[in-house]
Amino acid sequence: MKKTLILPLLLTCALTLSAQEETRHVRQGWTFGLLPSVAYDADLGFQYGALTNIYYFGDGSTYPEYLHSFYAEAAYTTKHFGLFRFSYDSKHLIPKHRLSVDLTYLPDRMCDFYGFNGYQSEYIAAYSNQDDAAYISRAYYKYHRDLFRFSADLQGSITNDLYWNAGIGLLHFNVGPVDIDRLNSFTKNEENMLPDTVTLFDYYVADGYISPAEANGGSHPYLHGGVTYDTRDRLQNPTRGIHADAFVTYYAGIGNMKDYNNLKLNLGFRHYVSIYKDRVIFAYRLGSQINLAGECPFYLNTYLNQLYMQRVVYEGLGGANSVRGIMRNRILAPGVAFANVELRTRVASLKVGKNMFYLGLVPFLDAGMVVQPYRMVSHNPHIGAPVTDDMTNIDNVNRLYMPHLGGGLGLKVAMNDNFVLSVDWATAFDKQDNSKFSNLYIKMGYMF
Repeated sequence: MKKTLILPLLLTCALTLSAQEETRHVRQGWTFGLLPSVAYDADLGFQYGALTNIYYFGDGSTYPEYLHSFYAEAAYTTKHFGLFRFSYDSKHLIPKHRLSVDLTYLPDRMCDFYGFNGYQSEYIAAYSNQDDAAYISRAYYKYHRDLFRFSADLQGSITNDLYWNAGIGLLHFNVGPVDIDRLNSFTKNEENMLPDTVTLFDYYVADGYISPAEANGGSHPYLHGGVTYDTRDRLQNPTRGIHADAFVTYYAGIGNMKDYNNLKLNLGFRHYVSIYKDRVIFAYRLGSQINLAGECPFYLNTYLNQLYMQRVVYEGLGGANSVRGIMRNRILAPGVAFANVELRTRVASLKVGKNMFYLGLVPFLDAGMVVQPYRMVSHNPHIGAPVTDDMTNIDNVNRLYMPHLGGGLGLKVAMNDNFVLSVDWATAFDKQDNSKFSNLYIKMGYMF
């Protein structure tokens, strides 16, 4: 792990090319950040690839806010997850408007699937543990999912702190059972071969929880719009202020998915409170996503809608980007809510050449819950889902709506407030959410 942490930091110092003048550490002109895309995720494995982030600061009068940002990344992980992304972001290309454009492809041969409604779907760790007598397959809680994403979003001002937002985009999902033969072709060790067996995804399809149409994925163009209230002191790593938004997204279906039109509502609230200058910041985020109308395919419920893209991955609840310590996509339902609380501290600062670094420690607590469940009726014991057969008459309703909790400690290594290497250790508070006590996530940037 030490090598994983040190390598990106050293290469950042060595490969940061400056075409700007320095005035009291204010960045000017162009800054080229070239990095290996090296990361680790408890759910996705070790990531390897390359990325670049190009910033243009102009005369430096807006620093640390950039005038233009170009980002490109290509990487793959040891658990068969790929990410290929290009994005552009600027508040200055169109005067008084923020434009964000994103083009992303995310192939995932072993995407996590633990059933519907969180705790109402029983998780049996032994089924995917090769050392357990009850072992079925490492692919039992997996399915195949590829996602192609395009978005173009525009934000304009209503008042000084209030903004309107509008955007268009396309999500195309290719889903299906795990391709066992394909995955086995990557290994010559027979002990690591995946057995050809029925998975939880297969049971959901057979029982009709996943319809034949949505079992193969589909294309969904969308429109969204809403309002944002933003008083943050800066876009990158704010030290004070509020960012709140409310928006709706209309998804249409194409071809076989023409009956799956739906309207979703998203509410978000982020607050940054300076306890001691910029050295101790209390930050928290609250959010929810609700299906207001129409039919939504299950795979769209694994995706958290955004007004504009700032990260590569926006998975449903569970994992590095939403509820750390909880397994990825553990909380899958038409309506969900979540919360993240962090105490962001800077414990040391250092100047290396013309670059400023700081080291931070961040204890955190995350939570997610079902607020709008699927209705489930099943007699199949493999579903392991409802407490009773009829989800409309649950005796233990408190379990269905009980929060899923995870918490831990983060280490941050930042350069010039724009590049932040984040190392988070987290654990789930309930073994139904993750049987592993330690879960490590090594990423770029803060979660929010």
